[in-house]
Amino acid sequence: MTGLVTDPISWWAKEMPDGAALVFADATVTYAELDAWLNRVAVRYAEAGIEVGDRVGVIGPNCVEWCIAALGAIRAGAILVPLNMRLVADELAELVAGSTPKLIVAEGGLLAASMEDVATRGHAFELFDLSFVAGLRSGPAAPLRRDVDPDQPAVIVYTSGTTAKPKGVIFSHTTTLNFIAEWSLVEPDFTRGMRLLMVLPIHGAPGTLWGLIHTLVHGGTFFLERGFDPADTVRKLSEHEITVFLGVPLLYEAMAAAPEFEKADFSSLRVTHVGGARVCVPLLKTWQEKGVLLRQIYGLTEGGGSITVNPRRYALDKPEMCGRGGPFTRFKTVRPDGTTCAPGEEGEILIQGPAVTPGYWNNPEATRAAFVDGWLRTGDLGVIDEDGLLRMVDRLKDLIISGGINIAPAEIENIIAVLDEIEEVAVIPVADEKFGETPAAVVKLRRPLSPAMIVAHCNAHLAPFKVPRYVVELESPLPRMASGKIAKRILRELLPDIPATHPRLR
Repeated sequence: MTGLVTDPISWWAKEMPDGAALVFADATVTYAELDAWLNRVAVRYAEAGIEVGDRVGVIGPNCVEWCIAALGAIRAGAILVPLNMRLVADELAELVAGSTPKLIVAEGGLLAASMEDVATRGHAFELFDLSFVAGLRSGPAAPLRRDVDPDQPAVIVYTSGTTAKPKGVIFSHTTTLNFIAEWSLVEPDFTRGMRLLMVLPIHGAPGTLWGLIHTLVHGGTFFLERGFDPADTVRKLSEHEITVFLGVPLLYEAMAAAPEFEKADFSSLRVTHVGGARVCVPLLKTWQEKGVLLRQIYGLTEGGGSITVNPRRYALDKPEMCGRGGPFTRFKTVRPDGTTCAPGEEGEILIQGPAVTPGYWNNPEATRAAFVDGWLRTGDLGVIDEDGLLRMVDRLKDLIISGGINIAPAEIENIIAVLDEIEEVAVIPVADEKFGETPAAVVKLRRPLSPAMIVAHCNAHLAPFKVPRYVVELESPLPRMASGKIAKRILRELLPDIPATHPRLR
């Protein structure tokens, strides 16, 4: 691949100018309109001094303007840095310090105020209000096509790792187009005319890469919603004749529980992937009765989001399996000493392929640690059976996945540990009916401190979805491994059902 990820939009604008590219709130943007709009926005970025390789941050809610601001930055030769609007200023400052954007586009009001707060901490960038995009929807549209090395990053997606420091996963133009091309072989329904409905936040890898860019490269229609409403999503799947839907199990569970589900027509749905947590057999059967085959995926941001999906022929008999990779993507499981596991033996999952990230932005140490002999270490525990099918067993990492969003326990632990009353703290996942998992803080105190005060402290420094819903105080020291690290697996065994034994604090 030698092109840029926005090049196909220009091609589709000539091939089918009146074809629907974006649909939001029942308003449609055609490919011809989209191509011209991106040119105008890219020119505006260039006028603001944005050059090839500069970073442009975009922060705001799901909307057409976000999509245009983001794609326009890529067309201008910049590197897009999507920012999570749910983060607080402390967290955003870390991302800005790591990516050093020259320009940030933010929705007015609270988000703009947060970015102004970030700027006062010594981070220099120009700030545009997201509303500038709407003013460029019409007018002259001279093409802007800068020479950009396709191996240059197109997007940097920040994801929480097992450490408190967020890491920026690089997606070059080449790796992005590679994963799109490979998935078109794995899933023939990822092609011209695909109609994908996105209800997840646009800023993440599923929204930006799998949803927006993936669909537009194929000349499909990207249907974007402000957020997830079960009943409304059921209606949209039917009314818009959606062909592709991606989500975590709780989305499918919530839709199946909606009154509209029983009479809904899902005959257009051809691809329904489910990831982030294992799909249970009763849920699989509920959707199967509606003619929809849910199939388990396995992936991680560093691998392009998804690297493998359960083949259709195994989805019913082996619903826990995640497939055998793609034509060019391989995986294996290894023991702690690095030797390859036998079939059926648990080991760490390593992956290799054209869509795997070249590394982390401005973080060579993390990049070196993530790769071994050309293989990416996922930090996940899996089993490969005799047929070469992967089953994800557990996370070797301590990541908590809440509603499909990664939460780094170490980040929460560091916030709680600054309190003088805290002697030890560990954050572990507990079951949550709505989000699958949610954080719980286990603490040993030096002096009395109420759980409510711990939660209040977290509220002041963390995004709401990271704040522990439960706080457990132990009188004895937290269990530790031989290495000296807190033994979180033992903690989970000691506290098997925190939601049933401790009050929910938020």
